[in-house]
Amino acid sequence: MNKTYRIELDDFDLGQLLDGMEIRAEAWEKTADYHRTGESPPDFIVEECNNAEEAGAIASHYRGIIAKIRKQMEAQS
Repeated sequence: MNKTYRIELDDFDLGQLLDGMEIRAEAWEKTADYHRTGESPPDFIVEECNNAEEAGAIASHYRGIIAKIRKQMEAQS
């Protein structure tokens, strides 16, 4: 069973965390696009994975985490 953690951050640190999560999600989305099309932006390094489905699943996981954090932020605003 997964353990749940409660972590307290100020609004600046939480913003930094979300920015980092967004960057990682975008990297995996671009990696999925690369696997689908064979093309990537010139300044982009493709993440290591087996295929577009795996990259897409990882991107979705990041997006899910981001959504959970944003929902909790809104509940506390």
